[in-house]
Parts: sequence; structure tokens; C-alpha cells
Amino acid sequence: MNNGRLMGIDQGLKRIGVAVSDPTWLVAKELTIIKRTSKQADFARLQQIITEQKVAALVVGIPTKHLPDEVYTQADSIRRWVDHLTTAIPLPITLWDEHLTSADARELSIRQRRGPRDPIDDLAARLMLQSFLDALRDGLAPHPLHPAPHNQPLE
Repeated sequence: MNNGRLMGIDQGLKRIGVAVSDPTWLVAKELTIIKRTSKQADFARLQQIITEQKVAALVVGIPTKHLPDEVYTQADSIRRWVDHLTTAIPLPITLWDEHLTSADARELSIRQRRGPRDPIDDLAARLMLQSFLDALRDGLAPHPLHPAPHNQPLE
């Protein structure tokens, strides 16, 4: 048995998508979308959800498209955000590839009959977290309670 759920986070400029795993770490479900206001308020809301859902570790989606080092990317922005998150919320954090989750989330939103302009950040978080859970089960992901440093590049 695991010591709590995992939380998947899809961090964007305007919204933060949040998903959680079941207690056995087999299935992810979308939970909510946080409309961003300030880091302090965003982190306080995340902490509230962590407490309510009994979360043991975080999985944050990060794009893995490789660009020249001199180009500042969304991945760099997420790493900086995670640096701040680490000081606000002392839980283990794993960075996980979010490649194609937005496109897949848009398709899922259509199947769920969401409107074309409705946000999909929670669905993107769910798909990213489910990808991590599947990889974890197959031995292809680091244990979330003992992740690699988040500033390390993903393979």
C-alpha cells in the first residue's frame, strides 16, 4: 500500500490543471483547474488540495522538446516555478514528459462534451499523470517518493 495519492500538475500561464491518482497509484482522474492569481495564492490552493486528497508526492508535467541551450523555453519556466513550489510545499516532486497531452486532452474534452472554449488543463494533468502511473507500473519511471533532482534533464 502506498502512503497517499499522487497529484499531477499541468502548470500554465493562466491556469493550473490538477489531477490525482487513486490510493493504489493505478488510475488518474481530473480534479480541478486553478485560475492563477499569484504564486502565494496558487500554492496555498495546491496545499489545500494536497491536504484534502492526502497527497504524498507531486508529478509536474514538463515539455521535453529539445532546443538550443540559449533559447528560454516553457520547460525553463516550469523548472523555475517548481523551484518556488519546492520551497512552499515540501513534498517530493517528479518532472514528467507532457508531450502531446494538450492535443489528447482536447480530444478527450470533445468525448466528454465540453465546449470548444472550455479549459482542458485538468484533462492534460490527468493524461500526464496516467502516463506516469503506467510507466511507474512498467518500471520505466522513478519512484515518486524518491525522485531525481528536478533540475535534471529528462531522458
